[in-house]
Amino acid sequence: MNTFPKEAKLCGALQIAALYKTGKRFTSWPLRVTYQEIPDGQTRVLVWAPKSLFKRAVKRNHLRRLMREAYRLNQSLLGEKKVLLAFNYMDKEEQPYAYIEKAVQKALRKINGK
Repeated sequence: MNTFPKEAKLCGALQIAALYKTGKRFTSWPLRVTYQEIPDGQTRVLVWAPKSLFKRAVKRNHLRRLMREAYRLNQSLLGEKKVLLAFNYMDKEEQPYAYIEKAVQKALRKINGK
């Protein structure tokens, strides 16, 4: 099922801070991925594009939209794993959707252990 409902979005300062403090990190260029496995609950995702790299909100929103869409279509690559997950965009230039989708696929496969 390729949906991305509100319940699947990671929000709340305490959860986000805990994820960045105790989660594992790796890079799948142009994304920095932070994740933490959770024993129960639902996989929740945070998508972030920094204001320091993209001053215009239009560009940040566009990049976030691309990352969310790539995750939405490829979330089945996680399998049955339940994780808290954050995608941080790191490149100084906007990349096309295909490039971002490959990075998301690579990250999800790595998290799943394949």
